[in-house]
Amino acid sequence: MDKTWNNKAWFMVLPVLLLVAFSAVIPLMTVVNYSVQDTFGNNQFFWAGTEWYQEMLHSERFHTALLRNLLFSFTILAIEVPLGILIALNMPRKGWGVPVCLVLMALPLLIPWNVVGTIWQVFGRVDIGLLGRTLSQLGIHYNYVQNPLHAWITVIVMDVWHWTSLVVLLCYAGLVSIPDAFYQAAKIDGASRWAIFRYIQLPKMNRVLLIAVLLRFMDSFMIYTEPFVVTGGGPGNSTTFLSIDLVKMAVGQFDLGPAAAMSIIYFLIILALSWVFYTVMTSYDAER
Repeated sequence: MDKTWNNKAWFMVLPVLLLVAFSAVIPLMTVVNYSVQDTFGNNQFFWAGTEWYQEMLHSERFHTALLRNLLFSFTILAIEVPLGILIALNMPRKGWGVPVCLVLMALPLLIPWNVVGTIWQVFGRVDIGLLGRTLSQLGIHYNYVQNPLHAWITVIVMDVWHWTSLVVLLCYAGLVSIPDAFYQAAKIDGASRWAIFRYIQLPKMNRVLLIAVLLRFMDSFMIYTEPFVVTGGGPGNSTTFLSIDLVKMAVGQFDLGPAAAMSIIYFLIILALSWVFYTVMTSYDAER
């Protein structure tokens, strides 16, 4: 018997598709258009083809900024994911402590990115900042404005403070969804704390960990506001990530063609790396 398909539901989706086209597809096509042209002002454009793409792919400036981004993202993942799991494991499951912990964990996520950068910019200042002043009095020469290593440490600690809560909340949601029967069976078998984590809790958190890793990777790879407010990409170019370099090229130097080409390459790198993360982690989950 032939089925009668009702396609009226597509009309409900149409406004969303139009909104996505207006807010994402049209700007993307505009950037693609700029990336294959050159301009000398007065809104006059000249065809450049793939010239800007070739220039970016062979640019040492681009390669250096990309390496900084990759180093930052993998450092962030190596810190925030284990730390988030550890905090989630030690959060209470019952009682008045649950809402208190959840609220405390959610607070950093509610602070706007530019405010986070401003907080840590003041917090780390040697003259008036609590952190910088305290370290100075302890005899530790800390200055994120002049020392590249200190700038990196500051940016990494700032991101850990701001976004570890997201990993914690996702892991905690995975943990509370585990039925008590699993823990009771493990207790009867005399399983150790590590065995419970290894064979019960970690497998049940695989899905949420996949989401956490993907979200944190994409967000950390696109980071802009916080390091720009704190260090401005300095000292020198030590914290100039791809996003900061892109804005400097587009707004500061007004090189629209190279900046557009860089943004397209930037987008494709994020898309490719996210796909690799997703494929590897889902394949590992399926094998288990």
